[in-house]
Formats: sequence, C-alpha cells, structure tokens
Amino acid sequence: MDSASVDQEVNKTRLCRAEYRCISRFMEHLRPTRQCMKKLKTQFPHLSPSTLLSIFSQEYQKRTKRSMARHHAPDVVKSYYQWYRSEAKTRPADPLLLELANEVDMSPALLARMMVECFMEESEASVPSRHVINNTLREPALIPDLLLAKHVEQCTVNDCCYGPLVDCIKHAIGLEHEEILRDKLREQRLSFLDENQLRAKGYDKTPDIILEVPIAVEDHIVHWIESKASFGDDHSHQTYLNEQFWSYCNRFGPGLVIYWYGFISELDCQRDRGIVLKDCFPSDITPLCQRFTSP
Repeated sequence: MDSASVDQEVNKTRLCRAEYRCISRFMEHLRPTRQCMKKLKTQFPHLSPSTLLSIFSQEYQKRTKRSMARHHAPDVVKSYYQWYRSEAKTRPADPLLLELANEVDMSPALLARMMVECFMEESEASVPSRHVINNTLREPALIPDLLLAKHVEQCTVNDCCYGPLVDCIKHAIGLEHEEILRDKLREQRLSFLDENQLRAKGYDKTPDIILEVPIAVEDHIVHWIESKASFGDDHSHQTYLNEQFWSYCNRFGPGLVIYWYGFISELDCQRDRGIVLKDCFPSDITPLCQRFTSP
C-alpha cells in the first residue's frame, strides 16, 4: 500500500476525552475477534477502521492485564487444559479454543499460548522456553498433535489484538508509516536523519527522525519527529512521554509526534514544554533558516 492509499484510509481524527470514554465503554464487553470490528464500524461509522481497531486493541490490552492473574492461576490453567482435552475427544471438528476463549473472556491467542505450554510440559516433561513457544505459535504445524495445531491456528487467525499474526501486521504498519513520513519530508525537501542513520552514528535511544534544519509547525520549533501508527489515548501517551518523548526533548530539543490514527485532543497540552501532537503530516511547515532570512 502506497502513502496515498494510506492517507485516504486514515481519517484525521481527534476525539475529546468524553467521546473517547463513550467509545471505550461500548467496547467493554466486546471480544477480540474479527467479528467485533463489524459492530464497531456500525456503531461509529465516522471513525476509520484503523482508528477503531487501535482504540479497541489498547482498551482490550488494559482489560487483559487486569484479568491476567486470574487466568494464570495454576488450578485455572489446569482446568482450561483438561476441559479442552476432554472436549477434543468428542467434538474435534468444533473451534474449541475459540469457544473457551469466548466463555472465559480471554484473548484467543493468549489462550492458545497457554494450551501449547501445557501440551509441551505434558509431552516433554519440561517447561518449554519462550523462544520455542513463540516459534510454535508462529508455525502451528510444528505441534505434533494435529488437532491442537488446527485449534491454535484458528485462535491466531481470529484474534485481532494478540498473537504472532497481529504482531507482524503491527510491525509492518509501523514501518509503512515511517516510510510515509520520510516520503513527506523528501517532498518538502527537508534534510533529516532517520533512526537507522542515528543508530549508525552511535545514538541508542532516538526518535524516528532528527531534522538537520529545524522547522516551525504552528509557531512551534520542531527538531525531531516521532511516528506512531496508533491512537494516542491517556495511558499510551503518558507511557510514551515517560519512556521516550521527554528524553527526546532533553536531548534534541522540542519535537513533533504524529499519531496517525488520531488522539485525545486534550493531550495536546505540552506545546510550551516542547511536544506538539498532530494526527497527520503538518501542512504549514516553515524551515527556520527560511523563516529567519525572509524579509
């Protein structure tokens, strides 16, 4: 997909906090399956599918973290595995793990991971490494039990928030939007260093773009740009501030963050401290050298 098609697909979306809370409340009881997106598109037709998926994924991940301890209690894990083994003998053709995930309100991909771990511990009499588990989930055909392999694949294909397929898609989308950003900068004939070039120079923690000549965006100086192919909600934005954005400001000066799928409008409140938020590439860019030399 080229930059033009992505631009067309992504609505430039800013939501007030009250509207965001309304959306998140609607999502509270939805399961992370492909079918849930149909409900979201029907309920919120003014939002792009990418924005809705990003919001739902972030909200569901918060929900998952709150219930993680309950699902991973040893007796609960054992009961899930025993139920699956029992049902697989009588209903092998049914999507058993998807049924169980829906029944206990758990991510299908995370439940599949749990079942693979139980199977390997049972068959190999040892705890499998994380590397082995990850490889197995990426390639369910590696599972000797062909029925379990089929059910695991059903989970990874139908989960829209977790699993190796989702991770791969998110990574590809992130890279795609970084390339869109670089293309936009080249169109504006702005000189810059990207993350790979900065790391080659010895920088460890860097934004996606450092501008070799600063620009002004809406009367705010910008030295760096960070691309986020996601929706900026309170939790994710605060995490990024603490782990990335403030350190970028301290090291490189004020900058710009692009949340390509929108953000909560009230979060754009740090401009005087050096962080501008946008939901698209800005149209009113002025290179500072041009600004200062103009008559």
